[in-house]
Amino acid sequence: MDEYPEPVHEPAADALDPRAELSEFLRTRRARLKPEDVGLPDFGRHRRVPGLRREELAQLAGVSVGYYTRLEQGNGQYVSAEVLDAIARALRLSDAEHAHLTHLAKPKQKKKPAGRTQQVRGPLRTLLDTMEGVPAILVGRRSDILAWNRMAAAVFGDWAELPAQERNWARLVFLKPEYRDLFVDWERKANDVVSQLRMDAGSHPNDPRLSALVGELSVKSEEFRRLWATHDVKDKCHGIQRLHHPLVGELDLRLESFHQADAHERMLVTYHAEPNSPSAEALRLLASWGADATRAGTGTSSARTA
Repeated sequence: MDEYPEPVHEPAADALDPRAELSEFLRTRRARLKPEDVGLPDFGRHRRVPGLRREELAQLAGVSVGYYTRLEQGNGQYVSAEVLDAIARALRLSDAEHAHLTHLAKPKQKKKPAGRTQQVRGPLRTLLDTMEGVPAILVGRRSDILAWNRMAAAVFGDWAELPAQERNWARLVFLKPEYRDLFVDWERKANDVVSQLRMDAGSHPNDPRLSALVGELSVKSEEFRRLWATHDVKDKCHGIQRLHHPLVGELDLRLESFHQADAHERMLVTYHAEPNSPSAEALRLLASWGADATRAGTGTSSARTA
């Protein structure tokens, strides 16, 4: 098994508080719903809080106001799966949000420490190398970029000469100005990155490296602070990624992601263009230019793994 240097994020002074995370998540999900959204009458013109009141949400979920209030205050230790399901339905949570709520309320005990080194098997590295015409990236916990192929370097910029801790999608998107130009819809990409970090935080609230990363980005990026405060979560699996490449111009690529069977926390992410499209031709050009495309587009030399 090949082991690659993992980005080292210095431990933060303030770890993520699971009780606070549960409280804020429920509060923000409740705030986005109005009585008319869930079939309840709105008898008050002057509502003190945005969205549903606690008693309205409790009524929809079929639990007492006191029970729900304790849960929203972060006391989820003894809540049953059935109650969580009822609250998720009342809040109209997505599948990803439902899973996040369950992780926050009933965190599982991890057999391995959350901050352990992420490893990449040799066959996965070989698989990346064989995907010659398709940009492919192996993404791990905390949005760390663990390995990538030559086409990914040509499209997104090669990360081999970056310090290990900077090989991270969140750091790149929020702290590197060139990535604002690369992503046509930068706001959407930023929201996706933060939403996936939120999912990670729900599953691993005691990860000191994740806490450090969140702390650093919160200090350095106002946009990150704003998006992190929304408590949105997403487990993105597919979609269209629109890019403005410095050499070939506009690229419309289809994003597909695949969780690793023996390590669900890691994802193989691929990008392909529709056959015979301008984007497909642009990818062929980048493939033919190889390392020259990487150097011209990003100012770094070509490499494939961290």
